[in-house]
Amino acid sequence: MEREHTFKQYDAELNEIRGLLLEMGGKVEQMIANAMKALVDRDSDLARRLIASDHEINHLEMAIDEKCLQVLARRQPAARDLRFMTLALKIVTDLERIGDQCTSVAKRAVELNQEPPLKPYIDLPRMANWASVMVKEALDAFVRGDSELAIKVCRDDQFVDGLNDQIQRELLTFMMEDPSTISRALKLNYISKYLERIADHATNVAEMVIFMVKGKDIRHTAPPSGDELA
Repeated sequence: MEREHTFKQYDAELNEIRGLLLEMGGKVEQMIANAMKALVDRDSDLARRLIASDHEINHLEMAIDEKCLQVLARRQPAARDLRFMTLALKIVTDLERIGDQCTSVAKRAVELNQEPPLKPYIDLPRMANWASVMVKEALDAFVRGDSELAIKVCRDDQFVDGLNDQIQRELLTFMMEDPSTISRALKLNYISKYLERIADHATNVAEMVIFMVKGKDIRHTAPPSGDELA
């Protein structure tokens, strides 16, 4: 009976870590949406609130780190559970950095909101939405151990990269044709790069899921197919 109780406690601790990771993921998804809303709606108050809320992500990172280390020390998990725990410690770092990227977007939004709009914001919101979906799906894949969904996230990163390249070219054209746009174009350039990095962090998580489930390290390789990992 005592052993059964210990197993239930252990499962509850793992579920708590999963729950905290999903909570952190939900918060960074909301940060992505709010950062883009602050830019598109020229809402500097929202941007400043987002910047001030970054500490919540930092606190969650520390809470998950502490919980993982406690479980590792007390339970000494083996095999798949050990991979889950060690990857959870890495994933919180990616999520914290996504929060940092959102804060950077909000800071540039505050600056841009003080100037006339350079152009209608169409591709940046598309890029932000795509990156946000990648974050959600990467975390869902982690919690469910779904390597197929993780592979999809890795492939989707190519679309975000393509959007980033397209935006960079368009902004370069603005700057070449009218030097007075350089300051605003550079800030939009930064925002595009921040969003591209968010997608990269989601891809990092997806790659870790594939390693957790399949035991194969696909970093620095082309996006895999399901057949290649079978």
